[in-house]
Amino acid sequence: MEQATWTRVDAGQGAPLDMLTARFTRHVYAPHAHDEFSIGVCTDGLEVIDIRGARHYAGPGSIVVIEPGLTHTGGPAGPAGFAYRVLYPQWTSMSELDVPHFRDPVIEDPQLAAEIQRTHTALVDWRDPLEAESRLSWVLAKLVRRHAVGAATPPVAASSGVARATMDRLADRIVSPPALHEIAADLGLSRFQLLRTFRETVGMPPFAWLSQYRVNRARALLAEGHRPAQAAALTGFADQAHLTRWFRRVLGVTPGAFRDATAFKT
Repeated sequence: MEQATWTRVDAGQGAPLDMLTARFTRHVYAPHAHDEFSIGVCTDGLEVIDIRGARHYAGPGSIVVIEPGLTHTGGPAGPAGFAYRVLYPQWTSMSELDVPHFRDPVIEDPQLAAEIQRTHTALVDWRDPLEAESRLSWVLAKLVRRHAVGAATPPVAASSGVARATMDRLADRIVSPPALHEIAADLGLSRFQLLRTFRETVGMPPFAWLSQYRVNRARALLAEGHRPAQAAALTGFADQAHLTRWFRRVLGVTPGAFRDATAFKT
């Protein structure tokens, strides 16, 4: 049975803290990246995560850390599916210095995993932002102290002129994006060269990147109170159903469920 619940709370990090509680038996995420950290704990079953050509598995007690800007996907590793809880903290909640870097996306630390799970569960019910900030900061600081191996280097996508220029062009014309041959010609490349360079740098083809970028823009609009149909029109989706398909593929929940959980709570 597919179940997913999105929650937003004030955890004192200067921005709302989003959280996901889900159980999936069939759902597979489309390749995507987050602007913030994704810190999950598998609570049941087995999850498979693909990150730029490498496959990883997470079972009960495993911690999954996906750094900002890192293209990834995930889903159930078998018919029994998996369940997990995820925190999406800003990196400033993780460290007062540079963005922390983790060598491996799957961390085996059952004790800390249990602490993260308890924090996630309790955050839903806490009404005191100071208490929430204290508990969240404590568990995230412990994660960094135990398992971070330094500061993250800038994502490859940000340092690639071709990828960056392509993303900027697509983002600037989110509703009516230019054709690939137009972008390629402006960059002095063939369409094949553009596709190959973009995919090798970003981890997904341009159309997939644009779809997940549109989802992230729609996410912000929904949190501001826009209706799903409005968000779809403003971000270039053909209609609300088109937005719903991609929104669930990237975030695991429907636009309506996300709006109900987050609207006017920013």
